[in-house]
Amino acid sequence: MKKLLALSACAVTILLALPGVAQVRFIPPPEPYPFSTAVAVDGILYISGEIGTGPDGKLVEGFEAQARQTMDNIATTLKAQRLTMDDVFKCTVYLAHIDRWADFNKIYVPYFKAGRLPARSAVGANGLAEGALMEVECWARIPKAPASK
Repeated sequence: MKKLLALSACAVTILLALPGVAQVRFIPPPEPYPFSTAVAVDGILYISGEIGTGPDGKLVEGFEAQARQTMDNIATTLKAQRLTMDDVFKCTVYLAHIDRWADFNKIYVPYFKAGRLPARSAVGANGLAEGALMEVECWARIPKAPASK
């Protein structure tokens, strides 16, 4: 069984290295969550839904504080991959109370340069993880490295 698993892992590694086959890189979460913080596939970074947890792993108090922390968490994930908010081109926002849409926008918009707002969907959602008031997932482009001369 161990041999079979080792061979399977080798086959996946070889397959992912072939030209024309999607290159996939998984960015593990800092805590033992059942998902990756983000996954990079062929020049796109897919960031899992972020919520407003602080460095201690606990949800911060209040709507505005959670919105800022959520956006800061996204920026931190991007920075760890040498990206910025300028690279984000799509977001999905889940709000526990859709009537707070305008309040969220007041915090969300300044994280992006004028004229560079990502495409976005916003959805009212019930029962977000850990009792969060919002969750935001983003897609970001991974610029191609300049060709070596």
